Amino acid sequence: MTAGENTSITPLDSAQLAPPAGHYSHITTHRGVAYISGQLPVTPDGSPLADEPFDIQARQVLSNLDACLATAGTSRERLLSVTVYVTDMGDWPAFDRLYMHWLGASRPARAVAGAKELHYGSAVEVHAIAALD
Repeated sequence: MTAGENTSITPLDSAQLAPPAGHYSHITTHRGVAYISGQLPVTPDGSPLADEPFDIQARQVLSNLDACLATAGTSRERLLSVTVYVTDMGDWPAFDRLYMHWLGASRPARAVAGAKELHYGSAVEVHAIAALD
């Protein structure tokens, strides 16, 4: 470790999102990396969108991810890894199209996993890791 190297672990919550609904932070940063908790289709006022069509849920998740990235002081272009959970793999092509448009030229590492069930009955959740420096 060099002098001045930041070794602290810093939890952050985005003022643009509803407070976490459990014992976690929206974001935790450490040594130049932001670890972003799984983002669900929940509006900034805390309303789940599980009854909305998949594309509306997916857009809200990506908007929430943007809010977390901004709070951490980083951006989509600095994403290192993204994990996407969907309850219906038939929705994957629609998510991939939205995601491609949302990311533009950036191509972080990515995994997709089918999930039997997500919180609030959501159809999609996204977890991400991004560089800060």
